[in-house]
Amino acid sequence: MTDNATAATPRTRQGALGLPLLAMIGLAALAVPRVILHDLHLIGEWSPVTWLLSLLPVAVWIAVAVLKRVPHPFVTVLMIGVFYGVMLVITHQLLWEVAFDGRTISLGDGPVGLLVPRIAAIPSGLFTGAAIGAIGGLIAAGIQAVARRNALSA
Repeated sequence: MTDNATAATPRTRQGALGLPLLAMIGLAALAVPRVILHDLHLIGEWSPVTWLLSLLPVAVWIAVAVLKRVPHPFVTVLMIGVFYGVMLVITHQLLWEVAFDGRTISLGDGPVGLLVPRIAAIPSGLFTGAAIGAIGGLIAAGIQAVARRNALSA
């Protein structure tokens, strides 16, 4: 086996994103407790616990991407955010009745009127996850770029 083949082996097992798929899904899941606690009305919208549960998972995503030196930190953290977005959508759908205190959210009579708000929540949840991942990915990429520049100048 050549040196190039040996060097490529870890990347192929982890994919182009530098982390195993299950690790990325696990990292995304770190942000789900905030969603659950919010939908169950156990934490307030602007409470310190809410901020901690919102920011800490993203900080972990960034730290893992930087410490593992993933090849494309922006894309890796973006994908973690997309996975989180999917989890966000699923969690909101499962806890829909509780989140709205049992009130029926409808845009008209009949089953279609009941489905429209639920369907409308899907893109917003996916966008939220992707946006959080993109912001975290930009931060991770910036940190990696600075670290790389500092290593080259040292």
